[in-house]
Amino acid sequence: MPVRIIDHVYAQYLLTRLRDKNTGSLDFRKGLVRLGRIIGYELVKTFPFRYVEVETPLGRAVGVDIIGLDKVVIVQILRAAMPLVEGLVKAFPNARLGVVAARRREEEGYVDVEVFYSKMPSIGVEDTVIVADPMLATGTTMSRAIEEVFKTGTPGRLVVVSVIATPVGISRVLSRWPDTEIYTVAIDPELNDKAFIVPGLGDAGDRAFAT
Repeated sequence: MPVRIIDHVYAQYLLTRLRDKNTGSLDFRKGLVRLGRIIGYELVKTFPFRYVEVETPLGRAVGVDIIGLDKVVIVQILRAAMPLVEGLVKAFPNARLGVVAARRREEEGYVDVEVFYSKMPSIGVEDTVIVADPMLATGTTMSRAIEEVFKTGTPGRLVVVSVIATPVGISRVLSRWPDTEIYTVAIDPELNDKAFIVPGLGDAGDRAFAT
């Protein structure tokens, strides 16, 4: 399945706190960090592994080695993704990090996205690239970020991570990159006339950084 909803009860509890308009910026940031970690651990479950034998201080034991943890690139879309990525890095501590800075442009009712800064590490076919943004709304910003990924290289696996997505955003991404995997905590039904997710949680960047 290209879309995976994280229905873990603690993830849903954290999402509820994030949705609450009375949650302050500090708790909002902490919630995004915790959700990033949970989503990261869910992603790790999908990596291949092999059984290995190790020496303990008292004997030998059989355990597992996860394959590909050292071949991960996490791309954060500034600025809202920063706390979410902080959590993802807890699950992928050896990940290389990329950055995409984008802003909305509204002209005559049409919303477009301009990328004004992009910095990527090397990307190759052995890499899993995770592109993170709390809100997958129209999918335009995410599409711009994915374009920046493919300008650098072609990953073996592409994963989009969000907190809330919409059918419109999911469709836009999958229509261009059908092999993309999308991990999210909730799918909300609609967008308002400002292209914000409803009911959503408001502007994730403003709420996280008290602006």
